[in-house]
Amino acid sequence: MKSTSSISVLQKALIAARKAGKPIALVPTMGALHEGHLRLVDLARKRADYVVMSIYVNPTQFGPKEDFSKYPRTLAQDKKLAAARGVDVIFDPASLYYPDDSVSVHEAEQSLGRCGASRPGHFDGVVTVVAKLFNIVQPDVAVFGQKDGQQLDVIERLVRDMHYPIKIIRAPIVRDRHGVALSSRNRYLSATAYQKAVAFAEALRECATAAGNQPVARLKRKLAKISGLKVDYVEASGGRLFAAVKIGKTRLIDNRKLGKSR
Repeated sequence: MKSTSSISVLQKALIAARKAGKPIALVPTMGALHEGHLRLVDLARKRADYVVMSIYVNPTQFGPKEDFSKYPRTLAQDKKLAAARGVDVIFDPASLYYPDDSVSVHEAEQSLGRCGASRPGHFDGVVTVVAKLFNIVQPDVAVFGQKDGQQLDVIERLVRDMHYPIKIIRAPIVRDRHGVALSSRNRYLSATAYQKAVAFAEALRECATAAGNQPVARLKRKLAKISGLKVDYVEASGGRLFAAVKIGKTRLIDNRKLGKSR
């Protein structure tokens, strides 16, 4: 596996891959890899012969009081995991922004509500950095996890409206044995806080799959009964039930398909 922080070095490797007739897949991440990220690689390998994983903690998608400075950075371990799973090249730039960077991307519809309401400016940062990665890598396919469901909606709109010739692959949510959606931020949780995360995941599953209507109201009532958990939002969108909560200082998001047991 190759690893580079240089755009020009990466693009030379990509030119060689294209000359060899290899379709290219991009797996964008912020590192601190877990099994959920590695499943994205598995899907990418099924759809392409050359897999690029970007590892970049993007500053523009963090708010001023969020955890950018504390976000876990485990690059050495990430490289070992990525290599073992079959990634061809890791791209870990020091920055994707010039000091006087003055161009950004704004998505005005899919970014409304859900995380867009509680994290102003977040999705401008997301679509801007993803557009940069798409321009640098020019992949044939790109793989994103369904846990960040609204992010996927925003990126699919970016691809459609900007006419990127890229197929977006939606990867299923990967959960641990207690049903908690895998996330790099889960490592912030103490044993006690983790039990609250389990309760959150179970409440979401029950309310999304239960017969009847008003899943949003039901989930809000259930979450209100979990001590030490603060609800950020609960919304239904596109046939899925979305929720974000804070357990202490840790913000967790999750979603489930309405009316299904998965």
